[in-house]
Amino acid sequence: MYKTNIFKNSFLILNVCVGIATANAQQAQLPERAYNLVLKAPVTTWDEALPLGNGLMGGLLWGEKNTIRLSLDRGDLWDERTHGEKEWWKKYTYHKGADLIAKKEYNTVNSWWDEAYNGVSPTKLPAGRIELKFPEGEQVKEFELMEATAEGITRFNSGATMNTFYSASAPVALLSIKGIAPDAVQLFSPMDVYRKTVKGDGGPSSGGSVSKLGYPEAIKGKSATAEWYIQEAADGLKYCVYIETKKTGKESLIALTITSSADGKDPLALARERVSGALAKGYQSMLKPHVKWWTNFWQKSSVSIPDTAVQKQYNLVQYFYGAASRLNAPPMPLQGVWTADNGTLPPWKGDYHNDLNTQMTYMAYQQSGRYEEGASYLNFLWDRRDFFRDFARDFYGTKGLACPGVMSYSGQPLGGWGQYSMSPTMSAWSAHLFYLHWLYTADDAFLKEKAYPWSSEVGECMLGLLKKDSNGLLKLPLSSSPEIFDNSPKAWLAPNSNYDLMSLKMLFLSLKEMAAQMGKPEDAKKWSDAAIALGDFHTKADGTLLLDANNELSSSHRHLSNIIGLYPFNLINNESGEADTKIIEASLNNWDKLGTRQWVGYTFSWMSCLRARVGDGEAAVKNLDIFVKAFVLRNGFHVNGDQTKSGYSGFTYRPFTLEGNFLASQAVHEMLMQSWSAKPGELHTGIIRVFPAMPKKWADASFTDLRAEGGHLVSATRKNNKTTSFSITAGRTGKLRIKDNFEGQTPKWNVKGVSKIADVYEVNLNKGQTLKASI
Repeated sequence: MYKTNIFKNSFLILNVCVGIATANAQQAQLPERAYNLVLKAPVTTWDEALPLGNGLMGGLLWGEKNTIRLSLDRGDLWDERTHGEKEWWKKYTYHKGADLIAKKEYNTVNSWWDEAYNGVSPTKLPAGRIELKFPEGEQVKEFELMEATAEGITRFNSGATMNTFYSASAPVALLSIKGIAPDAVQLFSPMDVYRKTVKGDGGPSSGGSVSKLGYPEAIKGKSATAEWYIQEAADGLKYCVYIETKKTGKESLIALTITSSADGKDPLALARERVSGALAKGYQSMLKPHVKWWTNFWQKSSVSIPDTAVQKQYNLVQYFYGAASRLNAPPMPLQGVWTADNGTLPPWKGDYHNDLNTQMTYMAYQQSGRYEEGASYLNFLWDRRDFFRDFARDFYGTKGLACPGVMSYSGQPLGGWGQYSMSPTMSAWSAHLFYLHWLYTADDAFLKEKAYPWSSEVGECMLGLLKKDSNGLLKLPLSSSPEIFDNSPKAWLAPNSNYDLMSLKMLFLSLKEMAAQMGKPEDAKKWSDAAIALGDFHTKADGTLLLDANNELSSSHRHLSNIIGLYPFNLINNESGEADTKIIEASLNNWDKLGTRQWVGYTFSWMSCLRARVGDGEAAVKNLDIFVKAFVLRNGFHVNGDQTKSGYSGFTYRPFTLEGNFLASQAVHEMLMQSWSAKPGELHTGIIRVFPAMPKKWADASFTDLRAEGGHLVSATRKNNKTTSFSITAGRTGKLRIKDNFEGQTPKWNVKGVSKIADVYEVNLNKGQTLKASI
């Protein structure tokens, strides 16, 4: 197990707080209470609960009548036991698989790479729950998430209240009950929950019941005021859940923590120490630094749009970053720190899926300036680079490094549909996050010490796999396009699929750009040559992007894999000439024609981002509205199926994963402000676009301190469908470029020297200097 301590002072990502104190008159606003998440009781299922957390630990608050539950989770509780042969990837290698696929022995390869996923483990582990029983006659009325302070409030019909928070400054959670005292406070281990609740195996996406883990019963203990259990898991892991109650005349105060053998030799003693310290300080004293942390969090940036449902979703998703992703804590897997509490293991093992989920979960932090929260995932990838080097050598037979397409907390490949779980280009997509972090922070120390080293090793792995064909083009031995044709033989596409081609080209161009910034011209040329040697994208005569050289997308599909070059990579964009415009129009027309029958929730929020990126605000908001209406539960969690059963999708099931939420948040950013370069790989060519994809119904909108590539802070206001003012504080010294989309109005600038070339304003600014414009 990797040791985790959210509250230590080490910073694995350099200068993540990079940024400039804004000189703008506008200040980022805390979330308004009107947009808080309020759940009317009863709340009878864990996945509709009120989500709380501090990155390391998470809790789900729910209940009905006189029973309140707090479901418990800790991000690094994992069972890492391999299903089947240990280190199977060393035996069933990529090149052996390629040889058999060439012979059409598909079933053999499927059995190699898919079988490992069919076991119970590796899997994320739940941590049980607390149940509070109140006197008969008491009835819970509602739950409210105070987003500004990350505090959950439970209200009863009698006027009694329970306040709950997961401390941002200490690894504990506290519950303060006033107006009534609980009759009982009970702690349940995961097996206790299983015995109370399980009916069946949890459904098609579940890993099955926790009973399948084969663990011994938890060792339970009690004192006059405390209760705990110690669970022996696998491979030496033990974890302890500890709660203690302190009663006064006016308050019942409960403190809880989860410790593990990753923290030290005696998890029980450590848990007792943490809880007793919190109780001694009291609720208000513990709350004060917690509120300060969250105030700083919210003051990074804010947006205001005239759409209550979308604004609520946006605020909630930004809250998720603070609650579920912290600098020195595990990054968010599929369900973050809100693992299933129904006696079963989490959907899809609660793992790290790198064929969309992790990348899209960490796509919305850059523009909102949540750099520390985003650094959680980059640290995670950085810390496992030795394992990823071994994986590149043992499975792909190359130098460099590669992260598995589907992996556990330790980085172990889990297998699954081999076309995607074992695809090398998933690593290229992960490297894109290092690149974006550098672009948005303008942190050249991070570039030199983290982004370029990690990403260039991925590049070396890819170069080791790519071989020239008869036309001199670089080709992979195998190719696919998530998740086209599932795991059937048809899923093995002709190398290179457009998805692989786009992922590789974006990787090499980003490496070219990073190398140029570091003054490495030879490296820059190597990566540029590699990007060129990949050749052009595969299209029909009318410009429609194909799946590969031979196959077109002919039916509705959930993953925008064959058009990933439009978003997030902008390899094909609406500012690069007629050829790109033709491809965009033809490809999106084809997606429209095929319909949304096979879409899931994240498809709509991803398509919203993509439509905004190409400047189509009306299509962007249409997809976003559908997502918010049909693909979120009442607590805001994204679920894969259409919960309204309105025909938006043929999928109506409800496993919850987080990436769809973060894509929805990013869609708002994409409509309000963009800063990408129309020439990926060319250094310092980004252009800031203020309100580039605004739907007419968002007539009045504003944002404060959104980040642009280059580390710039941007604020702007729009009224009656016209931009009225904006300001930009430079994140680095150099030329600033701003797209003229001001409908024929010329901005009035506060500085001299602003020139206009074609439809772009240009001005040289020093780092920290603020450009203001009124229109």
